[in-house]
Amino acid sequence: MKMVNDKIETELKKRLHYPYKWCRKQNDTWDAKSNFIYNIDRWEHLISMIEIKAREHQLNKTDFFNYAINRWYNFWSAMAIENIFSNCNEIISNPNINNRTVDFTLQKIAFDHKSSVFPKHLNNKLTFAQSNKRELIGWLYKNQSSQKRHHIKNKLFVIVFDKNGEHWKLKAEIKLIEKEIKNYVSNFKQSQLQKFIFTPQTVTYSDIIWVIR
Repeated sequence: MKMVNDKIETELKKRLHYPYKWCRKQNDTWDAKSNFIYNIDRWEHLISMIEIKAREHQLNKTDFFNYAINRWYNFWSAMAIENIFSNCNEIISNPNINNRTVDFTLQKIAFDHKSSVFPKHLNNKLTFAQSNKRELIGWLYKNQSSQKRHHIKNKLFVIVFDKNGEHWKLKAEIKLIEKEIKNYVSNFKQSQLQKFIFTPQTVTYSDIIWVIR
């Protein structure tokens, strides 16, 4: 699995030469047209397919390029992070890969994992965010994507923070992310989880794994 993640990191870093912009809000229509990103792990192949699909669907080439490379980048970074969790001795992966709310269990607690950049509304105030973890987690649940993985069940958030402000680039630093995840998992205590009751029927447990450079 290390070789797989090394390969993913190499490919992800090829995307860093382009600015991070979507040009439009993520939506089901453009998601459907760019779902090929799930089956392509090489940057050069991705670029070729984007050109083909933009021409096939008569889409603006620049807009579709930005949209597709962002989806690809976020997806393959998430896959590498899932690989990291699954290779921790303390983790039991969910054999049902189609389950959208449970990726694994840790000390018999089921979790989904979500990697995210440091929120813009906090204006790079890392110390404040770390001191107000519960407030930040609540915000992350409230402002999560409305796409397929939207839910209020247990989550471990992997938050990347780069001191130069380009937080998104840290999603490609798989070795650094691996170091922080393994450290968190090996020292995990249930008492550090934050408890939420978003609905009368649901008790949710969550925490943040910080990846800082």
